Amino acid sequence: MPELMDSLLRLLQGSALGQTVRGSAYVYPVLESIHILGIGLLIGPAFTFDMRLTGVGHRVLSVTTAARNLLPVSHIGFAIVVITGISLLSAQATMVAAAGAAQWKFGLLFLACLNVLVFHFGVYRRVDEWTTAAVTPVAARVAAGVSLIAWTGIIFAGRFLAYS
Repeated sequence: MPELMDSLLRLLQGSALGQTVRGSAYVYPVLESIHILGIGLLIGPAFTFDMRLTGVGHRVLSVTTAARNLLPVSHIGFAIVVITGISLLSAQATMVAAAGAAQWKFGLLFLACLNVLVFHFGVYRRVDEWTTAAVTPVAARVAAGVSLIAWTGIIFAGRFLAYS
């Protein structure tokens, strides 16, 4: 692990947040529960939107309607997951980061976030041209596939982290 990353992890672990999460019988399980609820808020709408991009439900909702109704909920879930995830990490940051699943989780998280940016600043900029199309552009379907795979992998890696 690079020295800068190790220093940042030690700083997080030694912080008041890390000490509080480690030092209380209830803070960690409450954070973990909220983290799981956040995952539901993030993944449920995101997967539903991704499925729409792949063609499932194209007769029911336009892509823009699906985005307008689903993505704000996903964004709230993402904020909850980031806040609780950092808090959970703070309890044992150096140990967690040393686990093999951590590299997978953070690598896939980077991929998922990069995919969102590429999608929204790429093919989605012209969504008005294809919002009601029976078949979305290949780039939109690829982005949906990457999203589905990346978020599924993040969940699996997170569960492996809990047992490593």
